[in-house]
Amino acid sequence: MAKLTKTSTPGIFRRHTKDCRGGRCDCAYVVVWRHRGKQHKETFRTLAEAREAQGKRHAGDSRPSSRVTFEAYFSDWIETYEGRTARGFSETSRSLYRRAINDHALPTWGTWKLGEVEPAEVRVLYRRLREKGKSTATLKTLRAALSAMYATAVEDGVADSNPIRGVRLPGGETDDDEQKRAKALSRQELRIFLAAVPDDGYWRLFFEFLAVTGLRIGEAIGLTWESLDLGDQPKVKVREQVYRGKRKRLKSKDGKRDIPLSASMTAKLLAHRRDTYTTPKSPVFATTTGSELDPHNLRRTVLRPVAISLGYYEMVEGDDGRPRERTTLGFHAFRHTCASMLFAQGRNVKQVQRWLGHAKASITLDTYLHLLDEGVGEPLEIETGATARHRRSETAKKRPTPDRPNGGTESNRPQPKPAAGAGASGRLAGIE
Repeated sequence: MAKLTKTSTPGIFRRHTKDCRGGRCDCAYVVVWRHRGKQHKETFRTLAEAREAQGKRHAGDSRPSSRVTFEAYFSDWIETYEGRTARGFSETSRSLYRRAINDHALPTWGTWKLGEVEPAEVRVLYRRLREKGKSTATLKTLRAALSAMYATAVEDGVADSNPIRGVRLPGGETDDDEQKRAKALSRQELRIFLAAVPDDGYWRLFFEFLAVTGLRIGEAIGLTWESLDLGDQPKVKVREQVYRGKRKRLKSKDGKRDIPLSASMTAKLLAHRRDTYTTPKSPVFATTTGSELDPHNLRRTVLRPVAISLGYYEMVEGDDGRPRERTTLGFHAFRHTCASMLFAQGRNVKQVQRWLGHAKASITLDTYLHLLDEGVGEPLEIETGATARHRRSETAKKRPTPDRPNGGTESNRPQPKPAAGAGASGRLAGIE
């Protein structure tokens, strides 16, 4: 190995190659320091980089730079990671994180040292994935996985910082654009959709149930008969969900909720129970063999054909390069439709938040703000003497008189209250 020669900066040396003749050259600079009684060396391409590294050492960071590669650290981390909150880390999330990094980060960064990944490289990776047509959901999963890994690496002392933090995802058309501006069906559109659903089995009931309860698809297919109270005060008790074929708890305590059912929906569920009930723990909506539904199969065999037949699709390029039809109507559209009907009934944001199981009212607002009245409402008026006299005059007209015992004119006389129904009970009526 070539001998180190001193430079004008103490602690920084030059390592000249054998064929170097001195003077101006491209030979590397070496920073030498001691940590825990041992001497350490690190090589840099330029004097500026060497001085910057030495400055960090003088500032107190005397740990030697880790030589562990991205792939080596990831292989150990993904098997031992236990999460960063009291909830721990589910095996489902572990599988998602493993797949995201294996598919999208390892091919590029696998042989790099862990500390060589910088925000600029992260930005390039995101952009390349976007250019390949990857959705925002895919990029978000990758970002979450990488950020968790680097946060642990910083704690372990093998990375100086988390390069993932603060790097924004690139824009573009995404699979979750529907989430950003929720697509909701009108009542008429919903009636047309339900009429187009095949009448065999219970598919029509299933999609109407989604619309009047607003359940997520995993919550709906996870319902068992013991989750339904079809008595005097019928309701759905949302307590768990099915995700990727596994029954699991809800993501948060806010998802645990009771949703009231209308009389018409209750009658349909009672008829459905008469025909399909086996045990209290059997799924309300089950396959012919009695197991939970697979949302992918349900989308492929029922939702997609109906949606495309009604024009809810767009033309995209398939994997084989040929144009194909992609439906623009997903299961979440029925959740959005439920929210739309709740707002139309006059429910406030807090009520809709609790109905849908959102953790915060701000989530409900961000998702469904465009469903609310975008106008400015009625005009405001500062009451002056003249307007006050006008208001008193109008009030006097509404007082009871012998010929008008109920008060008011024929046009504004109070009308009889409607009989208690879906609106009064707080339920969403079925779609007739």
